[in-house]
Amino acid sequence: MSTEMATDEVTDMIAHIEMHRQEMAKETGLASACGEALRKLHELLEHERAAMQLQGTSTTHPANIEAITIEIKRVRQLAAAINPKPNSPQARPRQQPGSRSNMPHNSHRNKGRRTMGRRGGER
Repeated sequence: MSTEMATDEVTDMIAHIEMHRQEMAKETGLASACGEALRKLHELLEHERAAMQLQGTSTTHPANIEAITIEIKRVRQLAAAINPKPNSPQARPRQQPGSRSNMPHNSHRNKGRRTMGRRGGER
């Protein structure tokens, strides 16, 4: 972590994206708000990387990139908390005790062979 501070412009952009994410979360839900915020943060990150390549390595661009990267990680963690990955144990639905999946399938078929209206032994 560097000791340089991000520029006011980048700090303001990050704050603006966060405020927009919070407002959007109230209207559309946290998952879509985080997705939109991540998209904007990645655009800002690409803009800073491009500026660093054009202008050379200065002290402001690495600090800006680090600040944006930290914010991306924070928003990803927020999104992951509400939308866990499909293979994680948190994503698996929990079964209710005594659920239907524990019952044998087609148990009425296992009652043995039945004769069609005949009684055994009579002719």
